[in-house]
Amino acid sequence: MRALIACCALLVLAACQGLPPAPATPWPERRATLQALEHYGFSGQFAAATATEGFSAAIQWQQQGAASEVALRAPFGVGGARLSYDGHELRVVDSHGTPLDGAAARQEMQRLFGFDPPFARLRYWLLGVPDPAAAGSETLDASQRLRSLRQDDWQVDYLDYSKTADLWLPRRLSLQRGPVKLKLQVSRWQL
Repeated sequence: MRALIACCALLVLAACQGLPPAPATPWPERRATLQALEHYGFSGQFAAATATEGFSAAIQWQQQGAASEVALRAPFGVGGARLSYDGHELRVVDSHGTPLDGAAARQEMQRLFGFDPPFARLRYWLLGVPDPAAAGSETLDASQRLRSLRQDDWQVDYLDYSKTADLWLPRRLSLQRGPVKLKLQVSRWQL
């Protein structure tokens, strides 16, 4: 009899494991809440690849309104960069401490990554929402979180989420446009 009760208990537990997650806040409400976030930050790992080159680094990102501050540190002390984007202009301090802005900063991004990152859109994409200033297509998961997004010829796929301060935020995402592929894994969000 004890064996039968134990077996039934295991079956009930196994059945609970397979239930889909309860629906979250409706997507339009979640999207508006996340698009309105003005201040956030995260740290994690970043990788970029083009048809001919690749780059990986630890990343720290701070967002204050339209302004982004990004620090990249390459493995083994090989180098890195600090990027500042104020919503209009990009500034870069390269691994040698040389400050660059305007066209020179964009050229450094081209040299480092093989492309010019879409900073104006990234502030939203990183939170798991589309940029409200651009048209795009969205696909949601069963929990009303963005699973994929297409904006400005970029395909953004959200591979995993974690809960931070009552918000589900992306933990792993990938971005692709043509031969350019980016991967980001967030280890810690700061709200």
